Amino acid sequence: MQSTQTDTIIQMGHISKRYRSIVALEDISLEIPRGSIYGLIGPNGAGKTTLLRILAALISPSSGHVLYEGKDVSHTPSLIQRKIGYMPDLFGVYPDITTEEYLRFYAGIHGIVGRQSTRIVSDLLELVDLTSRRKELVETLSRGMQQRLCLARALVHDPDLILLDEPAAGLDPRTRVELRELVHTLHSMGKTVVISSHILLELAEVCTNIAILQDGRLVLSGGVDTLSQHAQPSRQLVIRLLEPSKIPDALELLRALSDVVSAHSGEDETIYAEFSGNDQALHLLLQTLLARELPVIAFSPRSAGERLEEIFLSLTEGKSAV
Repeated sequence: MQSTQTDTIIQMGHISKRYRSIVALEDISLEIPRGSIYGLIGPNGAGKTTLLRILAALISPSSGHVLYEGKDVSHTPSLIQRKIGYMPDLFGVYPDITTEEYLRFYAGIHGIVGRQSTRIVSDLLELVDLTSRRKELVETLSRGMQQRLCLARALVHDPDLILLDEPAAGLDPRTRVELRELVHTLHSMGKTVVISSHILLELAEVCTNIAILQDGRLVLSGGVDTLSQHAQPSRQLVIRLLEPSKIPDALELLRALSDVVSAHSGEDETIYAEFSGNDQALHLLLQTLLARELPVIAFSPRSAGERLEEIFLSLTEGKSAV
């Protein structure tokens, strides 16, 4: 079977994976656009790791097919593995070698030696900000540094598609930000990145597309903005006033406007409003509030990620994400 869509790098058709009586994946069909940052979201046990291992041609599906640039992964696993960089959630490092030796070793596995190896290793150490640590033993690196080193390992053969399984797990907030910046850098280099997490907000701001998995099934997929608007056509506005005593006046004004679906205030003295208008109407709404001399100190639509998180939580209600 050949793909006719040049803008799609991966096509999954009716993928299922069973381990005796356990169903890990059930009838998953997805298309991953070339050059996208594609997020796989779901609680632990949703099937994210199994799906990534199938994409990496490390295991075969029980049924269904995966096409990489039109080629069936199950028929040419070695070819696919040369084009894919995979960073598992549990990765192995060799503690008694340096970071430079570690990358040289993996470069050699891919047939990269000599001056080419030296150049690639230097470039990767610079990319993941480990140049100053090139002579240090891997075991002396922090967890965040080891994560970046393993990302460099996945990039050593310059793959077109990069699979990252829970790369931010166990990292501190600063290191998570650094990881997101790295993902953006890979995206700017033309790479396609598939990244998994059980925390939607962790990925919503970085991903162009997402798929939500639940109990091995696909429950939602598509572009982040499109899904957000489709699931919640109206926008949620968060408004705060300098003088809380003015909240009743603001609510009266908001409820009289045709573009405001509903408005209420919370115990935190913040106004929450559902707004159905476009950006121009949103601008006029703010002007109207100020023209009525309401002391607005905060006025912002909730982000696509925040709206999608509510959907994610409702879809995965009662499922552990830790």
